[in-house]
Amino acid sequence: MTQKQKFTVKGMSCSACSAAVERAVKALDSVEKADVNLMAGILVCEYDGEKTSDEAIIEAVTKAGYSATLFDKNAIPTHKDTYTAMKPRLVISLVFMLVLMYVSMGHMISLPLPAFLQPSSHPLTFALVQLGLSLPVLYVNRKFFIVGFRALWHRSPNMDSLVALGSSAAMIDGIVSVVLIALAVADGNTALGASYTHHLYFESAVMILSLVTVGKLLEERSKKKTDRAIRSLSSLSPKTATVIRDGKEVILRAEEVAVGDMLIIRPGEKLPVDGIVTEGVSELDTSALTGESMPTAVQTGDTVLTASINLTGSFKMQATAVGSDTTLSKIIEAVENAGLTKAPIARLADKVSGIFVPFVLACALITAVVWLIIDGTADSALTHAISVLVISCPCALGLATPVAVTVALGKCASHGILIKSAASLEALAHVDTIVLDKTGTITEGKPTVTDLLPLTGDADTLLALAAAMEEKSEHSLAKAITDAAKQKELPLPTLENFSAIPGRGVIGTIDSKTCLCGNVALMHEHGIDTEKGSDSFKALSEKGKTVVFLAKDQTLLGIIGIADSIKSTSQDAIRALKGQGLSVCMLTGDNKRAANAMAEENSLALDEIIAEVLPTEKAAAVETLTKKGKKVVMVGDGINDAPALAAATVGIAVGGGTDIAMESADAVLLKNDLSDLPVAIRLSRQTLRRIKQNLFWAFFYNVIGIPIAAGALTAVGITLSPMIAAAAMSLSSLFVVTNSLRLYRVK
Repeated sequence: MTQKQKFTVKGMSCSACSAAVERAVKALDSVEKADVNLMAGILVCEYDGEKTSDEAIIEAVTKAGYSATLFDKNAIPTHKDTYTAMKPRLVISLVFMLVLMYVSMGHMISLPLPAFLQPSSHPLTFALVQLGLSLPVLYVNRKFFIVGFRALWHRSPNMDSLVALGSSAAMIDGIVSVVLIALAVADGNTALGASYTHHLYFESAVMILSLVTVGKLLEERSKKKTDRAIRSLSSLSPKTATVIRDGKEVILRAEEVAVGDMLIIRPGEKLPVDGIVTEGVSELDTSALTGESMPTAVQTGDTVLTASINLTGSFKMQATAVGSDTTLSKIIEAVENAGLTKAPIARLADKVSGIFVPFVLACALITAVVWLIIDGTADSALTHAISVLVISCPCALGLATPVAVTVALGKCASHGILIKSAASLEALAHVDTIVLDKTGTITEGKPTVTDLLPLTGDADTLLALAAAMEEKSEHSLAKAITDAAKQKELPLPTLENFSAIPGRGVIGTIDSKTCLCGNVALMHEHGIDTEKGSDSFKALSEKGKTVVFLAKDQTLLGIIGIADSIKSTSQDAIRALKGQGLSVCMLTGDNKRAANAMAEENSLALDEIIAEVLPTEKAAAVETLTKKGKKVVMVGDGINDAPALAAATVGIAVGGGTDIAMESADAVLLKNDLSDLPVAIRLSRQTLRRIKQNLFWAFFYNVIGIPIAAGALTAVGITLSPMIAAAAMSLSSLFVVTNSLRLYRVK
């Protein structure tokens, strides 16, 4: 039976590490999939639980030279501890490095040095002081050597291996020189001993470790910023809740609230759980979850979500979802899970990373051999080999994709856009066609009064009379009429002898006169002449609207047109999508004429209208477009949209949709309108652009940097010392991370 499990992996420093972990785990029987997120330090495995255990996977990771534990879902990933621990390490490294640089190079630029540190007269003291200043730096940065050589031992070298080999080679060469200096001084040959001081590379070893640590610290600091979305989401929910128990108000911890509990929410308080308003009215600030800046009015029967802020009146609510079942918890889980997935473009970097470090080691060895042949001295061979080792940067390759994806997913979540995987984020950047389901996506999904056409009297009188007739009806059309009257705050006449006639309408008495409100069949059955309203009836019907007639005392008073009105944001959203070069289609079950009329009346600049589509045919309509080579985004909200959402390149559900639709979708617009769809596409395109820039830089940097470090341009006077190589490597990783963080500035 296939199961999915997450593990926290420690000890990884670059993409070569993640590649080694993936290879070790995939070598186990029945492991179907193993993906490592280097930035989060997470391993996601899919395997047959009957053949492979969690312990076997942990053991495989351990044998590869790393440590693993089962992922703790309550622990929010953070780089704070690593960043804090690295600060003193960096300070010590820099202090000793600066002193060492002064001692080793001061005499070259005529800086004042005490007599006992002059290499010409006291070469052994000069060498021993440098060695002594190097040791503290080696000690505080011992992690590079522990992790690096352990990875070499397990035949999975990584970036730490390159740093450890480079700095170790410089240290060993320096120590050998110290021994030679000591022997020369013991023989009384101070001049020979002084000549050996030119072979001391202690400052190179220290500089390599210090600069790589600077890069790592800046990298960790930048990574911390990518955790902000999850940390901020996790801090939104309040710690306590006011619950009514046994008729009394009790303050409980939020996690103690149970489904069915009644809660009191006062002005200024955050909602601790999801629920339904049972008493009272208020306005909520839902911006933390949906990105919606305007307050949302709520009343009895409305659904309210965790972390919304109550702005005005007090109200009571009944808890419907608590703990990990709340919308907030699901958003956090979705963002975390999406961050652990890999975009298809990342596979290229993964393949390269698996062979990158062994390739660099081979290059360093070849470089040393070639320089021994060309120059005949160990100094040139060692210097160029060390430069090759430290300039190569597998970190840049490993961070190119996950940092950009994590930043983008977090930014999307903060705008009420929930994207479920990195693959969906990348696919969204490539789409060229948007298919919008009409009902509930472009439109409100509920009938509203659109036309008031009185034949006698004014429109308000017509609406008030119709609302009085429909007030006791439970039909959706009746609610549309009564809601319209409430919005205008119209006084309603008194209705008597109410009676509902199924499939026809309602009948009653107002001012002792018989009144009818319903369809044309009801009018004809009661002998009402509808000829005066025939033109209006025909015009409204052609637009796909439902027509309600109102008559009093055998006289037709007027006609009311009812339709599913479009959302206020739909026009601008469609315009924005077209501005991004996308083709926008509407999918509807209406007849062609009604669909065209609706689009024309509401100025919807659609490229195509796919009409007369049955609910069961929606998926087929999407598949037809994909077979034509289109990359399709399907946006819907209902149960019947689920197959179409699954069939599209990217399926997007609007937030007010059904659970089934949202489960089938690759992304969810929590705000329940289309205004965030252009934002999601813009962010996905910007993210893909950043990833491509990162990968280009990572490849370009290594392709150019390694040959230069090997001495390919020495003939024209261009060389790279190990110190400059170490600085370049650190800056390469920093460029990739900061370039990804620029996504926070996308508007």
